[in-house]
Amino acid sequence: MLNKNRVLVAMSGGVDSSVAITKLNEMGYETIGITLKLWETIDPVTKLRKNSHCNSTEAINGAKMICDRLGVHHYTIDEINSFKKYVVDDFTNEYLKGRTPNPCVKCNSYVKWGKLIEQANKFDAYYIATGHYARIDHKKLSIKKGVDTNKDQSYMLWHISKEHIERTLLPIGELKKDEVRKYATEKSLETSDIPDSQDLCFVMDGDYRNFLNKFMPEKMENIDGGDIKSEDGTVIGKHTGFTNYTIGQRRGLGLSKPEPRYVKKINPISNTITVAKKDSMFSNVCTASQINWLLKPQSFPFKATTKIRYNSLGTSALINEHEGSYTIHFDEPQLAITPGQSIVFYDDDTLLGGGIINGNHE
Repeated sequence: MLNKNRVLVAMSGGVDSSVAITKLNEMGYETIGITLKLWETIDPVTKLRKNSHCNSTEAINGAKMICDRLGVHHYTIDEINSFKKYVVDDFTNEYLKGRTPNPCVKCNSYVKWGKLIEQANKFDAYYIATGHYARIDHKKLSIKKGVDTNKDQSYMLWHISKEHIERTLLPIGELKKDEVRKYATEKSLETSDIPDSQDLCFVMDGDYRNFLNKFMPEKMENIDGGDIKSEDGTVIGKHTGFTNYTIGQRRGLGLSKPEPRYVKKINPISNTITVAKKDSMFSNVCTASQINWLLKPQSFPFKATTKIRYNSLGTSALINEHEGSYTIHFDEPQLAITPGQSIVFYDDDTLLGGGIINGNHE
């Protein structure tokens, strides 16, 4: 039997995970800090290795200092191979298919939760914990939105299995960000002033195009420029390679039109990009697959609040199932529904489940 009073806490070196482990200690849990080393880049000239933002030397040292302060053990575990397999390879393959992936979703379910549970078993710890802004309902084995609506991260957690949810604690889900900062300051935590991380942790300069070129230069060299077409099929310009564009993109198209055009479709097979005016970028219907239900509805169709991107407020939609395929009809037209992105379903503040957008139906 695993020790239910022992918690393996994911430590990023930021303020959120620092407060999470400190609060768990106050609650009487026996905690162990663990930092997962997920990625590093190699300078093509100097051949020097550089850790990604989320496991930089400063971040690891910050995690160690917090654990030292609390008198608990801290370990750094190399999971670069797992991160490459489940996150980076999927990220690059999706762009080669003309889709826009959500790498944080795969990272959370496969790498963070999956590998943390593996390590917890080795440490005889029943629970794992992270500094995510979300809450766990252990009675229903489901996830709820974080109290701080501006920081809520439940959208990124839909892919986690119920078995892992049962063994998860989210200590700061009941707090708002300013309360977390205040707590860290009052406790004089060394990480209290560290700014929040931004963008993709493994894309060092924030430009995914540069990352693709460096990560798979042979494949990227074979992607030539092609035609930009209007919705009626007329060629109106040239693109520099379909991987340089995402659905909804307006800038960088090089088109001289009096009214802005947006990327509506990316076809890697024909190497073409279709653009349209903004009013043509809305759709009432999309399809989705790879659905993970945390609380599956008893019957279909059913209504749920639905989000197609992290920072959206969500809208009511009717979800229907047919032989494992899902069609979502939105009450209000949605702008730039993007294949490869996550679609997530809620009942009030409870996360019902989510999946991957296949495309929109016009």
